Amino acid sequence: MRVDRAVFVLFLSLVTLAGVSSQPIADNQRVFSIAVSRVQHLHLLAQALFLDFEGSLQMEDQRQLNKIFLQDFCNSDYIISPLDKHETQRSSVLKLLSISYRLVESWEFPSHSLSGGSSPRNQVPSKLSELKMGILLLIRANQDGAEMFSDSSPLQLAPYGNYYQSVADDESLKRTYELLACFKKDMHKVETYLTVAKCRLSPEANCTL
Repeated sequence: MRVDRAVFVLFLSLVTLAGVSSQPIADNQRVFSIAVSRVQHLHLLAQALFLDFEGSLQMEDQRQLNKIFLQDFCNSDYIISPLDKHETQRSSVLKLLSISYRLVESWEFPSHSLSGGSSPRNQVPSKLSELKMGILLLIRANQDGAEMFSDSSPLQLAPYGNYYQSVADDESLKRTYELLACFKKDMHKVETYLTVAKCRLSPEANCTL
């Protein structure tokens, strides 16, 4: 219930910033600042979770899992996104916001498997929901009457590697490693896209990555 209340309060504050102010550009920047701050927190948390898990492994396990991960794809790789920093810089604000929304949305279900144990782990699903809501409001504020997505239906990506099936210990290690590595990778993407999109609102700023 406290999580729902927090999301509701954030929603009201973002709506106020995005729709009521007499200074829409400045207020849009404030909403972006909130979103960027939240994804930075999630990215740091993703890095910490990954490093904690990696540190618990034997050196040989680390080496083998890293090799396997380099050959595999994250589920979210099916979401079309810029291939490099040059394409990112050429992408429109709305495109960067839309991709960010899809990436965050793709983690709503898998993120629940990150919960458990420490308090920061348990915050991941609610933090993702808050971030998704903030990005949605930014999309609405920047779309200028255009359709938000060509397909507005939610993403239906399969759980990471059938994560919830009972498997042997070595396979469980691989799946957990991939889940945490992909979460870290995707939060880095979202942080980059939102930072560039926010920078675009400041004509004087240098948005070079």
